[in-house]
Amino acid sequence: MKVVGVVTVQGHSSVAAGDLILAPPETVRQAAGLPAGTWQTVWVKAAPGVTPQRLKRDLARDLGKDAATVRTARSVQDAQSAELQGAGASVGGAIGMLASVAVFVGLFVVANTFGTLVRQRTRRLALLGAIGATPRQIKALIRLEALVLGVVASIGGVLFGYPVSAVLTSLFARDGFDISAADAQFGWVALAIPAAAGVAVTQLAAWRAARRAARIAPMEALRATTAEAEGRRWPRLAAAFAVFACAWMFYGPVFAIRAEESGEDRTIGTMILILMGSMVTVSALAVLAPFFVGPLGGLVGRIGHAVSGEAGRLARATITRSPRRVSSAASSLMLGVALVSATALIVLSANARFDEAGTKVMRAEHAVTTTGKTSNGPVPLPRDTADKIARAPGVAKATALTASDAKLVSPPPRRPSPGEEPEPLYLSLTGADQTGLSSMMRLGGRLRPLGPGEVGVTSAIANKQRLKRGQKIVVKGTRGRVTLSIAGIYHDPSHVFADGALVSPATMDRIDPDAETRAVLVRGGTARDLERAVAGVPGAKVMDRSAYVRHASRAMTNGLSVIYGFIGMSLVLALFGMATTVSMSVSERTREFGLLGAVGATAAQIRSIVRWEAATVVLLGTFLGLATAVGTVALMYAASGSSFLRPHAPWWLPVLVTAGAALVTLATSALPARRAAGVPVLEAAKAE
Repeated sequence: MKVVGVVTVQGHSSVAAGDLILAPPETVRQAAGLPAGTWQTVWVKAAPGVTPQRLKRDLARDLGKDAATVRTARSVQDAQSAELQGAGASVGGAIGMLASVAVFVGLFVVANTFGTLVRQRTRRLALLGAIGATPRQIKALIRLEALVLGVVASIGGVLFGYPVSAVLTSLFARDGFDISAADAQFGWVALAIPAAAGVAVTQLAAWRAARRAARIAPMEALRATTAEAEGRRWPRLAAAFAVFACAWMFYGPVFAIRAEESGEDRTIGTMILILMGSMVTVSALAVLAPFFVGPLGGLVGRIGHAVSGEAGRLARATITRSPRRVSSAASSLMLGVALVSATALIVLSANARFDEAGTKVMRAEHAVTTTGKTSNGPVPLPRDTADKIARAPGVAKATALTASDAKLVSPPPRRPSPGEEPEPLYLSLTGADQTGLSSMMRLGGRLRPLGPGEVGVTSAIANKQRLKRGQKIVVKGTRGRVTLSIAGIYHDPSHVFADGALVSPATMDRIDPDAETRAVLVRGGTARDLERAVAGVPGAKVMDRSAYVRHASRAMTNGLSVIYGFIGMSLVLALFGMATTVSMSVSERTREFGLLGAVGATAAQIRSIVRWEAATVVLLGTFLGLATAVGTVALMYAASGSSFLRPHAPWWLPVLVTAGAALVTLATSALPARRAAGVPVLEAAKAE
């Protein structure tokens, strides 16, 4: 084909129903694989004086109810708008959920930073109290500083958000959600709300630090070091217990969802609630983190003393003397490790389950499919692809898998609760030749070969809608309503091949004559012969069993690229917070490091002290982060019952995460360690 022009619609590059490509009718018919004289859709313009409703009524009468479905332009626009709004709500909900994780990480980091800042300024704040500053004034001082920080950071964040939105848009397009035609919004809502949210998050994060600053006694000005005073354990334990109790605000409703929902709705609902509860639990672990510093610091100190001599002993003393300082850096690392480990566990578990179940269900040696994507989904194969493959040498059987959606009309969908309107239920139909289907796929349950007008439904749909074998149902496809008889109930453990309902090709033609061919399963033949058979099919690719299962499962996990993007940004925030805390802790001990140099400590020994302290941060942050990740996935598995959420981590994951945490921590502590070793004695003498 020759490109003769570029089309835009109202200044945009796409339309509501997807991409727009204009070509002569015969070209389109050949590309779509339609028989001569057939069309998928015909647009009709009313004559002057004829209303759309009258034209619709006359066309429906002349064409017949079963020959075609007649709709007005307004109904088509409303349907497309509703579909886009539903997709937008789903995408917006996913972005909101991921953004809440990023906001939580930012809140966590800012709170840690302000806590370290208050601890670093203990003597200065105490002096302010000694000369007459009231606790309210000291609180106002911290909050004003947080306000300035929030305003500056929010302005920078809003400006930086637009190039980030371009990256997220490209990630959405990579996963099949092309929203590039919608330009970035520059209205006051898009500018003011994020900025206000940034200021509010900063104020909330500084609240606890301001309260702690207001409680500093004037006598603290007489302290010569920043060693932490011995505090009572019970208030910290009580605070951690209170935060744990708040987590049950999210864990509690999980039991209600388990009782009322099933299938995908239960899995998604429980995962969201458990994720929110786990974020609250992370806060509780951060409160308890100082209790773990002493034992771990002692262990690291003994190892350091054996390896580095006197520097290890000094490192042990500095670690155990200020557990809050160490736990602040470890808390940020814990959050980063928890994000990475939980995401890795979920992805690895789902991939392993897809591979295990998919290879058991698929008996065919090869599958032919396409790897391309459009805004409407995967690129379909031409209808005659199965016939071409069947003529290849050595091929015993070639079965095309077609796909379409049909609305369940009768029995009507069950009401979620009394008084609520039921949501429409659309069955994901898979059409397949019933002759020798058992040699292609091994489905669970007892499902005999289906005849015309018969359907097999999965056990999940049968249980949700209370459908039984032999029952009549009515579905609405592209050609109107079709009555089907349930011939059997089955189960597709892979959720890849027929996760909805299964029909014969004749039944699929009655429901949707234009159903897309997603794949062709093949028994017999070699990959080379199959590639020759489909050489003229654009985009067709021959895959073995494992490769096709991986390809089909990726089509079911759209959106992972965007999730990885958000997790990556949250991880950068967490690591940035850890680096800031480590750097501030070194600045906090300027006097201490200078005096160590004055009494004979070498630069290498001072760097060693900082590095052994960093080792404690690695151990504590990695241990708590891995425990949080495994516990979160274990709760998701127990609550949802999904076999795709296994809390069993491969042996190499903890090793890889620990090595990565150690590398990041040592890299972020290298510059502070060098700065600590270069503190002059005179600078230490004038430091606070």
